[in-house]
Amino acid sequence: MRWITLLASEDPTVTHHWLLPETPEIIYGGLASLIVVSALVKFAGPSIKKGFVGRTERIQKEIDDAASAKSRAEDDARGIRSALGDVASERARMLQEADRQAEALLAEGRARIAAEVADLEAKAEADIAAARGRSADELRSQIAVLASRATPIVVEASLTDAARKDLVESFISGVGAAR
Repeated sequence: MRWITLLASEDPTVTHHWLLPETPEIIYGGLASLIVVSALVKFAGPSIKKGFVGRTERIQKEIDDAASAKSRAEDDARGIRSALGDVASERARMLQEADRQAEALLAEGRARIAAEVADLEAKAEADIAAARGRSADELRSQIAVLASRATPIVVEASLTDAARKDLVESFISGVGAAR
């Protein structure tokens, strides 16, 4: 029983030092820690190292990709800037070409209109000449009709009886001589 009293008299919460545990705990805990750490280093170490190397390679690849993307973007930006310059010159060239085409169309249109006006004037003059000819012919025919109607009246009014006898005599002699 004395043993029980000895065990009971000792307070398990009281240690030989306020900071350090008991010596057997230090030994067993140290050995267990060494075993766990050595197992981690032996078995988990290579995969941890492999993970760090993979991560480093992945980060380096991303850095390289970003650098190449940046250089491509800079090349594209230079291309766009030069294309913008080309666009401005192309725009100016296209405007000049459009102006030349517009002037050519205007000149062609003016020439075509001048030719059409000349044709219309020639047709108008021909129509006027034809109308003059027709009106002169109509006037002549009307004068002839009026003259043929007026001639007997004028002759009858201007002939005296003696002149009429002479005219009839000369007609008869002309008809008799012709036979």
